[in-house]
Amino acid sequence: MFKRSVLSLMLVSSLLACSANADQTAIKKTLAAQFPGAEISSITKTPYAGLYEVLIDGQIIYTDETAAYVFLGSVVDTKAKKNITNERMAKLNEVKFDNLPFENAIKYVKGDGSRKLAIFSDPECPFCKKLEQELTKVDNVTIYIFPYPIAGLHPQATAASKAIWCAPDRNAAWQDALLKGVLPKNDGKCKNPVDANVAYGNKLRISGTPTLIFSNGQRVPGMVPADKLEKLLDASK
Repeated sequence: MFKRSVLSLMLVSSLLACSANADQTAIKKTLAAQFPGAEISSITKTPYAGLYEVLIDGQIIYTDETAAYVFLGSVVDTKAKKNITNERMAKLNEVKFDNLPFENAIKYVKGDGSRKLAIFSDPECPFCKKLEQELTKVDNVTIYIFPYPIAGLHPQATAASKAIWCAPDRNAAWQDALLKGVLPKNDGKCKNPVDANVAYGNKLRISGTPTLIFSNGQRVPGMVPADKLEKLLDASK
């Protein structure tokens, strides 16, 4: 009797899993027809309101089981007082820190260097310059700066990034450029990773600078003040 019950439960579970997979396949097919060219990365059945979470072109939308209706917005757990969508987006945006191409970064160590932080930064970006000022207040961290010019916003950023990389002392050149507004005097024609960084950042859907990546994979866009940086660095250890 016990064995039969176990087999029955296994059969029901298998059928439910097949049904969920069938629903997700149908949803993906319908959405692909409705949004031609869009990249649908994942479809997940949620535990609330019969909705499916869809990651499409790097953002979360929700739909019903037939994909007849979709909506873009946040799902909030009123009891727990938390934004479920924001938490999911943060999780989906996590980056495997150890997989970053560190050979393409400008590395500098402050204090014992025990905490780690990667930053995709544009030398012409005003918020990147403000972040660099905040970093002067933070100690005991190893920082990897990935020169990441956004040419559409800052036409001179690509040339500046390459000139900094080609300087004899990249660390000093980066600090001078962002803290003092002084660029190195070279043509930037040495072998450099700037174009590769832009291609890599595009794969990660990094659309703005600065973008910070902590050692636990957490991605934080925008300028972060030193006091918050300290908390994020400690939490990522």
